[in-house]
Amino acid sequence: MFDNEPDTPTYQTFVLGDSKIQYVANAFTLQEADRLFQGLLNHIPWQTASLSIAGNEHKLPRLQCWMADEGRTYSYSGLKLNPHPWYPDVLSIKARLKQLSGHSFNSVLLNLYRDGSDSVSWHADDEIELGTNPVIASVSLGAERILEFKPKLNLKVPKKRIVLGNGSILIMGKNLQNNWLHQLPKLSGYIAPRISLTFREHLFGETQK
Repeated sequence: MFDNEPDTPTYQTFVLGDSKIQYVANAFTLQEADRLFQGLLNHIPWQTASLSIAGNEHKLPRLQCWMADEGRTYSYSGLKLNPHPWYPDVLSIKARLKQLSGHSFNSVLLNLYRDGSDSVSWHADDEIELGTNPVIASVSLGAERILEFKPKLNLKVPKKRIVLGNGSILIMGKNLQNNWLHQLPKLSGYIAPRISLTFREHLFGETQK
């Protein structure tokens, strides 16, 4: 599947309350990660999207693409994303992800963070269509960025920060989306581009958020 298989994957586990996160830093070799990054950067049909909030249009501070099995439409905040066909490199990444995590996924949201000013705000991937205890897996390609976590209710618990490296996989386990929020904050100064592929299993054809 890949020209150069990485060394034996090294799993690092983070425990957040009754939830667990597994981080695999060496899911792909750096050579393979760089090749995948360039391929996705150049060939994915990236879109600039806007959300309607209180009657005003706000551009998302990132580019994105929704890729999924046929009919799996994704809608949130007045934005409707129709699925693009699976790109071959994304299918290869999905197969590697299944090998490392044991989970199958039928959809992925790709995000392109062009520099440090691109970000995603606090949220949870907790749509009803994902079921009661969804497992979400994120593949990172390109520049390192920090992913932050905070509990939904207990604000006294300090934030957890995880650095997502090039060619890494972060597997957010059961209960995490129910009890925790996460964000990719803005960073000052020049930050090279990063692509994230957030895989999930949608239980229904059309999602609402």
